[in-house]
Amino acid sequence: MQVRADRVSLEGHHGTLLPPTSLTVGAGDLAIVHGEPGVGVTAFGLALAGRLKPTTGTVHAEGVDAPLTELVAVVDAPGVSEPDDALPLRVVAGEELALAHRPAGKEDVARWLAGHDAAPFAGTRFENLAPALRTRLLTELAAERKGVRLLVLDTPDRHTSDVESWAGLARELAGRGLAVVVLTATTPRSALPFTPAQVGAAEQPAPQHCALPEAPPEPTEELPESTDGVPE
Repeated sequence: MQVRADRVSLEGHHGTLLPPTSLTVGAGDLAIVHGEPGVGVTAFGLALAGRLKPTTGTVHAEGVDAPLTELVAVVDAPGVSEPDDALPLRVVAGEELALAHRPAGKEDVARWLAGHDAAPFAGTRFENLAPALRTRLLTELAAERKGVRLLVLDTPDRHTSDVESWAGLARELAGRGLAVVVLTATTPRSALPFTPAQVGAAEQPAPQHCALPEAPPEPTEELPESTDGVPE
């Protein structure tokens, strides 16, 4: 599975939201996309997910028969998919599980939080969660959605200067075989773990492939045959 964005641009009422930008990312790939703080990086993420129609250019998925809106989940996009800060974690988790068409009753939420080492924070207002925990839980909840093959983490660096807190998570998810795109804006390019793609560029560096290759099947040992043609 690959998602290809070819010179995608977006125009708003007051000017350009996104200059022409290209990116190709596939299963097991991690791509970091860097842009200036503002709506441009989020606009690119929403275009990748089929939630904004490009003014120019195209976004399409190869190797899978499903719409982008089902294949791609945009995580924690400001003003779009970020949770209400005043809600407790258990409510946010319940809403996300319901969105994923997973069991979302009180016990189901408690079980999910316990399985993700977050049970002690069930009643914590979402705005008071540690940034690393916030990003990890929202990303794992998005990954629960049926059919999702690409996760777009929207500017996790706006919550923390600790790059590894989100980069390690992104590598782990790509290692599971998902395609992962992390949008960044406030982290200097030099502090990113590898050369990022750039908003406004058509020629981009290759994403980092994180998924381990499948192990070849072990050879079966043939039994020696006896002289009469019957295996011994």
